Amino acid sequence: MKNLLSLLLIIIVFGYQSIACTTAVISGKYTKDGRPMIWKLRDTENFENKLNYFTDGKYPYIGMINSNDEKGEQVWGGSNSEGFAIMNSASFNVNLTDTTSFKDQEGHFMKLALQQCANLEEFEQLLKDRPKPMGLAAHFGVLDAEGNVAFYEVNNQTFTKFDANDPSQAPNGYILRTNFSFTGKKDIGYGFIRFQTAQDIFYQADACGNLNAQNIIQNFSRCLKHAVLQKDFRQEFKSIPYGDNFINSDDMITRHGSSSMILIEGIKKGEATDMNTIWTQIGFPNTSIALPVWVKGGPNLPEVLTAEGSENCTLNKLALHLKHKCYPISRSAGYKYLNVSELINSNNTGIIQQLELSERKIFQNTLEKVDKWHNNEPTIKEIEEYYTWLSDYTKHNYELLEH
Repeated sequence: MKNLLSLLLIIIVFGYQSIACTTAVISGKYTKDGRPMIWKLRDTENFENKLNYFTDGKYPYIGMINSNDEKGEQVWGGSNSEGFAIMNSASFNVNLTDTTSFKDQEGHFMKLALQQCANLEEFEQLLKDRPKPMGLAAHFGVLDAEGNVAFYEVNNQTFTKFDANDPSQAPNGYILRTNFSFTGKKDIGYGFIRFQTAQDIFYQADACGNLNAQNIIQNFSRCLKHAVLQKDFRQEFKSIPYGDNFINSDDMITRHGSSSMILIEGIKKGEATDMNTIWTQIGFPNTSIALPVWVKGGPNLPEVLTAEGSENCTLNKLALHLKHKCYPISRSAGYKYLNVSELINSNNTGIIQQLELSERKIFQNTLEKVDKWHNNEPTIKEIEEYYTWLSDYTKHNYELLEH
């Protein structure tokens, strides 16, 4: 019986760790271009993700879903036509004495919010009106078209708002969450080391005036720092030739359980509400190229990001294939051990190094188009043509990565 309990504990702990996330909400007062952002580095046991365009609510919206969720019943981050956007991270230090069996409703709830909510006020009303217990244990990061951006720490009975625009709550204009709530029981939960790492990298970026989408996507979503060991493996291995160079990535922001990334840039007042830029890395962020989409573009998203029924999308397949090269040890706890040379090396053949060269053109082209589109609203056809280029460019660059 003792051995069985120990095994169950290991399974439970691993399960909790595998659905953990690192997240941030950022005030537009502090970003480089004046637009608020929400960022989620998703950890989950569902490694196959894709995007979907929905018209099943009051407002159309784009959401990240698990590829096997054929009906799109749960959404793990997204934005709607009114400029309302949402993501979450799980909290493991709330509802500790709650015996209700109604739980794990976060994906259903975020879908509901995207269907119904136009702003933070309506989101708060949705929380107030929800029957108790709510079936929720999470931090929901949200933004709207008025520049409001906040975290809501939510449990089965109550919620607490943390406003990124309030200097008393966010003196540097951003708020971070991993997998413990500040309103929950102290020193219980997960992600304390990831939280410390996130604090370090956000503080440094803010001090340099470098809180922008490209920096967060490339350097935060592909962070190889360990705050406790005071190691930055990305910098260290830039000067080391390719080889079998393994590190334990389990306490890093991006690790074996990381399945995807979503970063949503809000609009400035007066801009079209369906023009939030939704950046995604669909697949393991260290091996997945970053691509943007907009609700304004309609249902024909880039083909590499979508798939019919329960099929997985092309980009996720490509990213997972490269991920297996990074984590080649499949037995026992081998999933923790990353061959960092596959990502970074002195030969400049690492996957990250090659992806980020390719991404330069995506970020440059997207910035030019967004600047233009915020002044003169694009047609759906214009956005669809850009989607076609993004898909073709993505497939071409992954062909190069394979050789």
